[in-house]
Amino acid sequence: MVREDELIERVRRRLPSAGRGLSVGIGDDAAVLRPGAGTDWVVTTDAFLENVHFLRKTHPPNAVGYKALARATSDIAAMGARARYFFLTVGLPDACTGAWLDGFLDGMGRAARRFDMVLAGGDTTKYAAVVASLTVVGEIDRGKAILRSGARPGDLLCVSGRLGEAELGLRLIQRKLHKQKRWAGLLKKHLYPQPRLALGEWLATHRHTTSMIDTSDGLSTDLGHICKASGVGAIVWGHKIPGVKIPPDLRRLGLDPLHLALDGGEDYELLFTMPKKFPSRLPRKFKGIPITVIGEVTSKREVVLVGADGARTPLKPKGWDPFRGK
Repeated sequence: MVREDELIERVRRRLPSAGRGLSVGIGDDAAVLRPGAGTDWVVTTDAFLENVHFLRKTHPPNAVGYKALARATSDIAAMGARARYFFLTVGLPDACTGAWLDGFLDGMGRAARRFDMVLAGGDTTKYAAVVASLTVVGEIDRGKAILRSGARPGDLLCVSGRLGEAELGLRLIQRKLHKQKRWAGLLKKHLYPQPRLALGEWLATHRHTTSMIDTSDGLSTDLGHICKASGVGAIVWGHKIPGVKIPPDLRRLGLDPLHLALDGGEDYELLFTMPKKFPSRLPRKFKGIPITVIGEVTSKREVVLVGADGARTPLKPKGWDPFRGK
């Protein structure tokens, strides 16, 4: 049986827990943070639960730890902020307090160092299943946070990266194909997503972006969030969406790249809008990540998918909803 103070010490050793503006961190009743002058804090929370977001017997603990922090940090990217600190609350069964926890912390530590973040505090407890709650704190120049509510009719709709890759990885796991080494590359985005922090910060700095969200729940659902918050609609050009490329050997599974791109979640790309007069200043790639214009914001409060043949159909939100499922 492990004591809680021993467990906390293992967390401290494996996760970055000192640095930039952290006056008091792990070891006291609460953290003391020291914000920079002329900045706003951007704070988000996220839950990562066994049997809901991951399967302990299927997903490597290293990937669980990495993804738990990455998915929470993606919300910081979606506001255009710089990730700074995170708080971790974790509940563990006895079976996960040894090697499994070490793997989890190693993965989370890898993510923290990659995103240049510091653990500022948290809590530990015993529980029947693994539950992790992350609070992430970001920093942005005062008044520059990009909200969901700024889209205007006539704005262009843009997205980073390629959509549907994480969903494809999940489908391979569901079909028990993930143990085949030849498909290991297709699992990467599902297991180790990359929040677009640098791109989000760049968009906020250049101040041409009118609204933004990360594609955590799927394009069809997340675009609906922007439209609702902004009081607008949108036209999406289906043939322009940068969808996942399905290898010939997997086409027998009957997976539709457009469906994966529209309704598959957890890509953690950035979906954003900007006025038409600015696309010449938008690079086709940002640090190797492609950026694609996929539609336009409209005044009519509906979201429409336009096919390559010009056919128009309503684009319903069929992405992830924890209370509805998929």
